[in-house]
Amino acid sequence: MQRLVILGGGTAGTVVANKLRAVLGRHELHITVVDRDDAHHYQPGYLFMPFGIYNTSDIVRSRHKFITDGVDLVLTEIDRVDPTYKTVHLADGRTLSYDVLVVATGVAPRPDATPGMQGSEWGNSIHEFYSLDGAQKLTEAMRRFRGGRLVVHITEMPIKCPVAPMEFTFLADDWLRKHRIRDRTDLTYVTPLDGAFTKPVASRELATALTDRQVGLETDFAVESIDNDAKELVGFDGRRIGFDLLVTVPLNMGPDYIARSGMGDELNLVPCDQHTMASLAHPDVFVLGDGGTLQTSKAGSVAHFSAEVFVANFLATFRGQPATHGFDGHANCFIESGNGKGMLLDFNYATEPFTGEFPLPVVGPFKLLKETRLNHLGKLAFRWVYWNLLLPGRPIPLPGAMSLAGKRVEDDVSAAATGMPTAVAPASPTPTRPAPVTKPARPRLETKPLVTTSAKPAAGAPARKAGAPVPAYESRTAVNSTADPAVILPDPIIPKF
Repeated sequence: MQRLVILGGGTAGTVVANKLRAVLGRHELHITVVDRDDAHHYQPGYLFMPFGIYNTSDIVRSRHKFITDGVDLVLTEIDRVDPTYKTVHLADGRTLSYDVLVVATGVAPRPDATPGMQGSEWGNSIHEFYSLDGAQKLTEAMRRFRGGRLVVHITEMPIKCPVAPMEFTFLADDWLRKHRIRDRTDLTYVTPLDGAFTKPVASRELATALTDRQVGLETDFAVESIDNDAKELVGFDGRRIGFDLLVTVPLNMGPDYIARSGMGDELNLVPCDQHTMASLAHPDVFVLGDGGTLQTSKAGSVAHFSAEVFVANFLATFRGQPATHGFDGHANCFIESGNGKGMLLDFNYATEPFTGEFPLPVVGPFKLLKETRLNHLGKLAFRWVYWNLLLPGRPIPLPGAMSLAGKRVEDDVSAAATGMPTAVAPASPTPTRPAPVTKPARPRLETKPLVTTSAKPAAGAPARKAGAPVPAYESRTAVNSTADPAVILPDPIIPKF
């Protein structure tokens, strides 16, 4: 009898356990799922909590409720993995042997990685919404907010759900208008990227999003620290951005046991094959969900689609057949845009988001890269789909592989035509993710205890280029910054995945 150990009882881990148990009996495959507690979080719901759309009971349920009978659920922390001896060491002293290991423990925000982020203003004027506790505290902060400098900030990429910070910005703009304090609020979006968005077609379709909302934009911002006394983000290039309420996305990292096991990179992500999700160093270890180095969005749809590929290949191998399925990087993401509307992106490694209809040509019913009421309802409806179809492993009428059906494919989206990179399918194995040449090296965190080291700014880093002024918007100097919040790129683009 084979032994499958799944580390992480989130989306990918639960889907894999339930689908395999439905096909293979206990006498054929022993399945163990390990997680630290019995609370399963619907993480997309964190975004909605600060605006009163969801509460804790809407997004937290028992893991036991969704792990099918015949699967062992072990609730404890993970100490380390010994891939040489195919053994998982648990924090309570127990060990689990495996024939195949699935790493599905994802990533989590690490505010301790940025000096000053957890200073005296942490939980007061500095907040995050990438954890349940953070979203709960931000809910109270938004309730008390009466205007001033509201800054939405991304520390560094990659992050899970890379469009979520932009979604928060859109929802915040809508919420401020409904509470009649938008005219008293300077709303600024701060990103380490060279623009608010990437991908040329999406860039053209979303060009008016920030403009219409009169949101300030600070790009190429590599944060060195946060000055709690002055309430300022401090960049390595000397820029300082003041805030009265800072909503930050801390550095996202994999769990420390990955580092203790010697399996990960500097972010505790496990390098893996882009199409089979197999660890590049250990062929019996597979990485699903956010915890690997897939060059696509860290999103629930990616966890779902890649898990489907893994299950198909696992069953083929189990039956002595060749594993022929490959993941194409398919991601399908709703973008909440406020005012009861939303957008939808559908793309993969080689094909960027295009306009059109989804999932069927002409009839849709969802519109790609267009704000519609139905897209908004689709995002809200997905919570029911998640709890009732996805996690239990029931069929969902969506193809795992991306289809061009319904998409208005544009031939000329080359760098020469757009001035921006064209999507290219990654090769496997993937090379180590290079550090941006114009930004300082990322701090390396030690485990138990954590230690952060300040990096030096890159020599000769170019200053941020000014874009075109926002039409019909009065130009003004950003508070505590030399940049103009009315400056928006003429072709804003979608966050890098």
